Amino acid sequence: MPAAYSRIERIARAIPDPVLLFIGFYVLALAAAALLGGTTFSTLGPNGPVEQSVKPMLATEHVRWIFDNALLANWLGFGNGVLGVILIVTLAIGVAEHAGLLAALIKKAGRQVPMRWMPLLLVFLGIMSSLATDAGYLVLIPLAGLLYAALGQNPLIGMAAAFAGVSAGFSANLIPATPPDVIVGLNAKTFAEAQGVPFASADGLPLNAATMNYFFMAASTFLLAVVGAFVTKRFVAPKLSLQPWTKPADLELGEFTLTEAERRGLRAAAWATPVALAVIAGFAYGPLASFTGPDGREVHPFLNNVILLISFYFVAVGMAFGFASGKFGKLADVVEAMTKQANTTGYILVLTFFSYNFLGLLTYSGLGAYITYLGAQGLQGLGLADNPVLLLIGFILTTTLINLFVGGLTSKWLLLGPIFVPMLYQVNPQMTPDLVSAAYRVADSSTNIVTPMMAYAGIILAFMRRYRPDLTIGDMMLMMVPYSACFLVSWTTLLLAFFLFGIPLGF
Repeated sequence: MPAAYSRIERIARAIPDPVLLFIGFYVLALAAAALLGGTTFSTLGPNGPVEQSVKPMLATEHVRWIFDNALLANWLGFGNGVLGVILIVTLAIGVAEHAGLLAALIKKAGRQVPMRWMPLLLVFLGIMSSLATDAGYLVLIPLAGLLYAALGQNPLIGMAAAFAGVSAGFSANLIPATPPDVIVGLNAKTFAEAQGVPFASADGLPLNAATMNYFFMAASTFLLAVVGAFVTKRFVAPKLSLQPWTKPADLELGEFTLTEAERRGLRAAAWATPVALAVIAGFAYGPLASFTGPDGREVHPFLNNVILLISFYFVAVGMAFGFASGKFGKLADVVEAMTKQANTTGYILVLTFFSYNFLGLLTYSGLGAYITYLGAQGLQGLGLADNPVLLLIGFILTTTLINLFVGGLTSKWLLLGPIFVPMLYQVNPQMTPDLVSAAYRVADSSTNIVTPMMAYAGIILAFMRRYRPDLTIGDMMLMMVPYSACFLVSWTTLLLAFFLFGIPLGF
């Protein structure tokens, strides 16, 4: 076993830097599109079969698309401008970090939260952060690293636990009707009704799209938090504790004794918090309040802008702490703090240019849809109509495999859902839309942390490299394998228990 693990570790370390990886993927995707150009296939859409094809990307019009979209649509505009969100949050966190607020909070937390509960807390907070979508990736994971660094332990331990919660536990939550609930549920209803599949539970009761998986996701929150904490303590921490790590030159953690200046800063930040929250609430119930759009659907501007509002909060309390503690003497010092933090984003800019262009090519060329089509055909050919348990496991494993190559919950669900929601029900009526949706969410989330296709994989690697500059994408993926495997097995077991014992998945 140790020899096999060493071989796996050597292979993981041989995986190139993500930038080089995505350059290689881009070339391969371009070549594959050239070879498969013109290949047609049919998938199920909302209004029936949809004929799709792989575009011959070396044709003149498609080469023009590559150049016309490389900068704006595929890079700066990818994911509705997710790069801008990353940069804004990074600058906001920089104000709080360089003011000394985060270090002071970490000192206080490090003295009050027992170390044995830290992994459980980080995984749980990571799971709950799906309420704020990207905030977990951009806020919680860096803070977890700072916390462990302040405790004198390898920061990668805390970052791994937080990463597992944020990404592998993305679909779980204690709050109903989260963004993933709405995205998956509403589309599942469309997929089912378009093909004449009743949008009802196994008991024949009508499903509520936003809450049809709530009981299962709430139970999953506790399960994954416990499993994640166990994996951290049993597998991850013992290994990483023996590895060296570097304290960044610009990171000032100090001892755990708060200075008088830090106490003044914390008091000021405490007073600034309700003020900042009141301003945010004013926006939430004022210009950013929910409303019904022309198409009759609820629009939630507050949720759509929650990252920007979180950034405002960090800037506000960071400035309050900085001026009260004497760290900031003038507004120019706040600008300098942002500038220092911006110096760490160079790698992110390079990485996202190549990764986002590759993902854009995958979608535009039709290769992503073709990969999904091939996976669906493979599952359909297994002949598992009389064994719903194996059918369910087969769907989970197929989605898990596809997730390693095609990232994004929404885009992948829009490709897989129209195929599998009606297909699995037709194969076996026990495969109701809520069950298929829950199975998809288990598979989609569990392997996010072990694939470079996940949009934030390179960003997390950049965060981790603050403490271990030689860390490779293979190292990071290998570090997260125990979480992925344990989450997939335990989460699938929980879903099977709900199914076999007839426990409602939601309401």
